[in-house]
Amino acid sequence: MNNIYPIYDKMMTREQKEALLQQRGVLVWFTGLSGSGKSTVALGVERELHKRGILCRILDGDNVRAGINNNLGFSEADRTENIRRIAEVAKLFVQTGIVTLACFVSPTRHIRNMARHIVGEEDFKEVYVSTPLAECERRDVKGLYARARRGEVKDFTGISAPFEPPLQPNLDIDTAQLSLEESVSRVVALILQNK
Repeated sequence: MNNIYPIYDKMMTREQKEALLQQRGVLVWFTGLSGSGKSTVALGVERELHKRGILCRILDGDNVRAGINNNLGFSEADRTENIRRIAEVAKLFVQTGIVTLACFVSPTRHIRNMARHIVGEEDFKEVYVSTPLAECERRDVKGLYARARRGEVKDFTGISAPFEPPLQPNLDIDTAQLSLEESVSRVVALILQNK
């Protein structure tokens, strides 16, 4: 059978793009409960990498659900499709040599493993932001935990839906125990190991 996607054979390679940027693409997948600190840590990592001249892109629920995934709800099928699309987009960034930080609750091992499979084991670094539920609830500026406890939000992870912690994350960060600076430093160290 002929190659039905001949443009791929003509595009510049990942290696050429990484040589131009003088960096290696990698996906850091932050998982943890809502309010655990995933996006806050990612923002700090982005700034630290920028200081070091490393190009980085953050993908999180707000910027993805407002655009590419704005047609998806929160059913199990939609959540799976949300993560599948995110992983496919992240793979494009990684193959362009960009350090990509994905911040998603992604509550099941199955959907995180799906993302890992799409992106590739070598390029997928899982960071478990293991902040305890009580601290996540205390930080809840959107009031989602309170609404979930009143039954107003169905299938809310940590309250009425389970969260399956990673079995062997590349890094485990409890932002109730570590300062933001220390959390950022540990993630940056993980990324620089990949350089």
